[in-house]
Parts: sequence; structure tokens; C-alpha cells
Amino acid sequence: MGNHHFAVLVHKQAEKYGERSALRYRDYDLNQWKSISWNQVSKYVHQASNALVELGIREEENIGIFSQNMPECLYADFGGHANRAVSVPLYATSSAAQAQYIIDDAQIRFLFVGEQYQYETAFSILGLCPTLEKLILFDPKIKKNERDTTSIYFDEFLRLGEGLPHAAVVAERTNRASFEDLANILYTSGTTGEPKGVMLHHSTYEEIIRIHDIRLTMMSDKDISMCFLPLTHVFERAWTYYCLHRGVEVCLNLRPAEIANTIKEVRPTLMCSVPRFWEKVYAGVNEKIASEKGLKQKLMLDAIKVGKKHNLDYIRLGKRPPFMLGLKYKFYQKTIYALLKKAIGLENGNFFPTAGAAVPNEICEFVHAVGINMIVGYGLTESCATVSCFVSPGFEIGSVGTIMSDVQVKIGENDEILLRGKTITKGYYKKAEATAEAIDKDGWFHTGDAGYLKGDQLFLTERIKDLFKTSNGKYISPQALETKLSVDRYIDQIAIIADQRKFVSALIIPQYELLKQFADENGVQYASMEELLAHPRITGMMQDRIDTLQQQFAHYEQVKRFTLLPEPFSMARGELTNTLKIKRSALNKNYAEIIDKMYEE
Repeated sequence: MGNHHFAVLVHKQAEKYGERSALRYRDYDLNQWKSISWNQVSKYVHQASNALVELGIREEENIGIFSQNMPECLYADFGGHANRAVSVPLYATSSAAQAQYIIDDAQIRFLFVGEQYQYETAFSILGLCPTLEKLILFDPKIKKNERDTTSIYFDEFLRLGEGLPHAAVVAERTNRASFEDLANILYTSGTTGEPKGVMLHHSTYEEIIRIHDIRLTMMSDKDISMCFLPLTHVFERAWTYYCLHRGVEVCLNLRPAEIANTIKEVRPTLMCSVPRFWEKVYAGVNEKIASEKGLKQKLMLDAIKVGKKHNLDYIRLGKRPPFMLGLKYKFYQKTIYALLKKAIGLENGNFFPTAGAAVPNEICEFVHAVGINMIVGYGLTESCATVSCFVSPGFEIGSVGTIMSDVQVKIGENDEILLRGKTITKGYYKKAEATAEAIDKDGWFHTGDAGYLKGDQLFLTERIKDLFKTSNGKYISPQALETKLSVDRYIDQIAIIADQRKFVSALIIPQYELLKQFADENGVQYASMEELLAHPRITGMMQDRIDTLQQQFAHYEQVKRFTLLPEPFSMARGELTNTLKIKRSALNKNYAEIIDKMYEE
């Protein structure tokens, strides 16, 4: 068993790093970030592993963690691994029905919960889940239900392991731990059908760590990573495990809505994010440029132009930029780019992995133009995250980078991307049929994503299952259109409607504040949000913007009609998955009347 098996990882790192900071979290009562040393992490994990034995944890048992990002998630996680237990994370935003499904499917007895919402959700189903015995509460401020006689707070739980009363049992289990053991079951929220539990073994993580060591040579234990995506998601989970393996300090962002502030407080060198984050940065910068006048505006526009030429036409291709261009770039580096990065909180940036959806080309070009090293990649839960990612120099805008070492990729029927190798899941938990459907007899995993290879660079084209066929028999890719149109600063979210319809339409969640601003500046009178969104001046302006952005699409692929909705898509109404992907079936049902109205003659 190697040093980076999760049963021993944090203890080995504590021997190496001792009092150095391993984790940081924001204490909201004191309004400051607090550090936790490697020694402390090791101590808490030892206590958690002993406390689990006290509760009666069995080897290879599944434990649930239903929480937002907190240090306690990792203590419970690694405490479980030391006992050869399997950790099963649930999204912090899960509904009672979603949580119940996972608890029953994985037969969870012990469930760790984060804050009040997770506690109440879990307590409401305690009596409905036959296996569920005990809730362990991370946040000491959780108010327990008066009928609750079994739940304990995390500090009480840790006290069960004080003095390590079961050290011998834990040591014996840790010695038996092998890379063949199951590490996690990650339930994919699925835009269709019930969730499937993706099994990720320790051997899968061992391999993903090995191939990232080969690729990410520019990373060191001096780096600081902001953990902002949910630890439940494979991208952030595999990345956080990897950061701990590399001795990187991990700062846990508890409240996703506050990321813009926490980045400025921490000023990280690394951070995993989704394209949506960079779309907001891009919209913010465009907003700033639009509000400037005269010389300042000219300089900002020129800075972006110079950055594109310098970084994309030369540096990206491994060429040396001309002297004058280099000089101008250096000037902007010290002025405009520096101010811009500082305003976001990324002035110490090393690199920023980005995946989870398509990155629009103009966003990618802009981020690289201002000297932010965004590493675009592609992966799935089933591939333990990274299949491919950018390498500098030589990445191609529009691609999802070059294939990782020893991951086999081939293009199958219908241009489907097929994967094989040690980082690919062995299957879905207790779902032999779904596993056989996804992994063929030759061991190729069928991703459901279409794409092509150009050398060793991978390009994605669409989700095969998501292709829409209009009633005229034409195929369109909703993602391609959504990716293109979501770049517009007035569009927050967009869902393309076209399947079995005679033309393409769209449901749009606009940026409400920007629309109000536009209305004020253009003398548009309105009494309510509905009235504003239906105003001809507003719909005309939006139509013009959409038409400009969709020029490159074939006539039959273009949005002909759209509706601006007065409130955002919601998770509570089942319109978004836990990873904020839109659920088309729910939108079709919830907005049936509005959609039908767009198709009236």
C-alpha cells in the first residue's frame, strides 16, 4: 500500500509537514479565515476513525456525508478510509426524496450532516429509511428537533475517539486496506432517470494521481487551492484529494454564493471552476469597459487586443513575440491586467482547471489574453474526472486539450467518445444492467458525448442523447446554441427548445439588474418585472443581440422565438440538477403553456 492510499495519506503528510497549514476555513462568527495544521488534521482523522469503530462501523460499509464544503467532511472521509469504509457524498442542496433514494440504495447507517437544512432534510426521512440509524451533525449551531433522541454533534462524535481506544482495530483494518477497495460511490444526479452510483476504487484514484503528477509539473506544495465547487462533485473531490497528495493548502469555501468575496480574502493560486464562473468574470469586465469613457476605454480594449496577439498568436504556439508587442504586453501586465486580476482576487494565479460544460471560445480567448492560465479539460464522474486537458504551449482554442497519459480514447459509432484505462469506473453500484449498457465487452466505456480527435487533442461536438430532431427532420445541438448565447451579458441562463418542434425557440432567464438599467437609460416605463420583460423595446433589443450571436448557425438551427422568464430556473421545482445543469424534461413540463404559446401560428 503506497503513501498516497487514502487510509494513510493525511498521516504520512503530517509526518512530512507537521505544523504547516493543510486546510483553511472561514469562521463566520469571527469573520476570519482559520488554519488547521497537518498535525491537527491527522489527529482529527485518527479520532474520527476510532469514533466510527465505537459506533460499530464495519469494513466496506457505506457512510454518507450530506454537507457543503467543510473540514469535517474530510475528517469523516479519511476516518472512514482508515476503516476500509466507503464514503458516499450527497449534494448539500439535495431534496428529501433525493437523499432518501441514496441512503436506501447505499444502505447507509451513519449520515454526517452539515448545517440546519441538511439536518432537517435528513431528520424528516429518518423514519422512512430502514437502514439509517444515526445523524452526526457538523455545525454545533444546528437546532435539534425535540423528538430527536439519536443524533450527536461532531464534537461529541470525536470525543468517542479521544485517546484512540480502538487504535489496534483501526491499525489492523488500515493494514488490510488495498487499492482494490472501493473508495467512493458518487451518485450522478442525471438529467434523466434515477441517479446511478458510480463506483470509484482506490486504484482509480491511485492512477488519476499518478497521471496528474506527470502532467501538472508546474504545481508545488507552495500553492493554495480554493475549494469552491461541491466536494460531492468528482471534479472538486478528485482535485482536493490530489491537492492533499501534493501538500497544497486547501481553503474550503462554505457558501458558494459568496465565492466572489472569498476569492479576494484568500487570493488562491489554484481553483477548479466551471465555465459559468469565467462567463461572469467576462461579463463583469465588459460591463466595466462599457462604463468607461475616452482614453481609459481605448486602453482597456487595446490591452485585450495586445494580450490576444501576444498570448494566443505567439506564446500559445511556442513562438517568441515581436519586440514591440512584448514591450506593450509588459506595460499592460503591470497596469491593466494586474488591476483586473487583483479586482477578481486572482493576481497570485498559477493555473485554473475548468470543466463541466463547454467553454465558449471568446471566453477562453479573453481569459488567456489577460494572462490567466485557464486549463480547460474534459472528464466525467465515470472517468474519475480528467480525460484530457490543456497543456502549454500548444493547446487549441475550442478543444478540451490533449489526452492524459495512459487513458485510451477512441471515436466510436455516431462519433461517440469511448474510454478505457485504469481511471475508468468498474461500473454502477448494484446496477448490472446499466453497467453492461455503458461498458462494452471489450471494456470501452461509452460516454454519450460526441467528438473527434485531431492528433492527440480532443474536441467535443455534442451530447448524443441531447441532439434534438425538429419536426422537419433536422438535427440540432442545443448545447452548441446555449454555449454561444450564454456569453451575452444580458443572458443569465438559457434553455433551447426544439425537439419534435417545427423551429427552434428558447426560454431565457435574463440578467434582471442589467435589464432594469437598460430600461432606465432608455426611458422604458414598467410597473412589474413581467411588464418589463414583455416590453417591445426590451424584446427587440434581445432579439438583435441573439441574431448577432447566432449568425454562424444554419438557418434551421437559429432561435426564432424566445420568452424572457420573470424568475430563475429552480432546483426546488426540479428544473436544475445538483450541478446546476438544466433538466429538459422538467422545463418542458413546467413551462408547457409558455412553450406552446411560442409555437402558435
